[in-house]
Amino acid sequence: MGDLELLLPGEAAALVRGLRSFPLREMGSGGWNQQHENLEKLNMQAILDATASQGEPIQELLVTHGKIPTLVEELIAVEMWKQKVFPVLCRLEDFKPQNTFPIYMVIHHEASIINLLETVFFHKEVCESAEDAVLDLIDYCHRKLTLLVARSSRGGPPEEEECQSSTPMQLEHHVAPQELQKQAELMEFEIASKALSVLRYITDCVDSLSLSTLNRMLSTHNLPCLLVELLEHNPWSRREGGKLQQFEGGHWQTVAPSEQQKLSKLDGQVWIALYNLLLSHEARARYCLTSFAKGQLLKLQAFLTDTLVDQLPNLAGLQGFLAQLALTETQPPKKDLVLEQIPEIWERLERENRGKWQAIAKYQLRHVFSPSEQDLRLQARRWAETYRLDVLEAIAPERPRCAYCSAEASKRCSRCQNEWYCCRECQVKHWEKHGKACVLAAQGDRAK
Repeated sequence: MGDLELLLPGEAAALVRGLRSFPLREMGSGGWNQQHENLEKLNMQAILDATASQGEPIQELLVTHGKIPTLVEELIAVEMWKQKVFPVLCRLEDFKPQNTFPIYMVIHHEASIINLLETVFFHKEVCESAEDAVLDLIDYCHRKLTLLVARSSRGGPPEEEECQSSTPMQLEHHVAPQELQKQAELMEFEIASKALSVLRYITDCVDSLSLSTLNRMLSTHNLPCLLVELLEHNPWSRREGGKLQQFEGGHWQTVAPSEQQKLSKLDGQVWIALYNLLLSHEARARYCLTSFAKGQLLKLQAFLTDTLVDQLPNLAGLQGFLAQLALTETQPPKKDLVLEQIPEIWERLERENRGKWQAIAKYQLRHVFSPSEQDLRLQARRWAETYRLDVLEAIAPERPRCAYCSAEASKRCSRCQNEWYCCRECQVKHWEKHGKACVLAAQGDRAK
């Protein structure tokens, strides 16, 4: 592994072997929390390995032990929990938790898993090891990107201070249910950007995917047309005060005028996915170019500027494809009878839990999300051990930001060492909000 190690090779192997799927009812339980911490450690170690470019043992371990399908099932399970159980939980009359830290960890779980999958799916053998679960993962990515398009149509992206992702150690002592729901919604924006990257990596393997998988991508979901919509709406760019901003690394960054023609990472992922789906021999043989599809795809010609092609030279091939498409007769929708596999994880989980959402919420409120003060201190100590500051600084994409005003920060809270500030004034102003969480974290450290 790299010079900075969070896990020794033997520890990483043990954590990977222990990964398993949890029923929705057990989310937030002791065993689930332990696995969530383990996933965070694997996540951070995978990023360290990728950054160091010295082999990527986490990815190899996940493939060797056949755990990619397990991660996909856990991802979809927490997605379902957030959609089906969390809203019911927030509406319960006796939902008045003294501390929302345990609930936030469940909400954050989806972001943790998709981040790990984004890191490891760069390698084609990971996609192959997903086996039938790749169908479920494609459906998941399609759901996220569809919601992203719909959101941008309704009025745009979240504000910077709202969409920045936090570690559970940065969560305040108590957050109102409405604020928790808002945080969960805002987290969806970054989750969707990770899902886009995962989908692009799946398209890298398009020539080796099964017929069922290709049919799911091209016919059931018509991903090429969805990707065109993403380019049209461009949800990761916005104008703020007359300045262009792009969503990178978990928050909005102002783009200098000299950099505005530079291709963003997320735009690049869309273009590469389109190239893979439209120019691959296998995909072209399966994709039905109806009049609707032709009309949508020809919109790409307006985006394919010389500046863009200079940055992604392979797109010259896409330009040629579109020029030929403009002269091609469209095809009627195919009505072939195709026997194919279908995704089963979402449907199975929904079938197992249908009619039980309120019972699950009540059980979790009583037995999972009402921990004692002692349990909270213990959890705070374990999170402090998981989120080692040297590791967080090594994987951070840039300098930390002030917890009060979001400016670049160089000063850290001396008591809990978790929050950053740009100046003493901002720290004082933020204390009313940060104080209880700070005391809890400091008590956790003293209990070690």
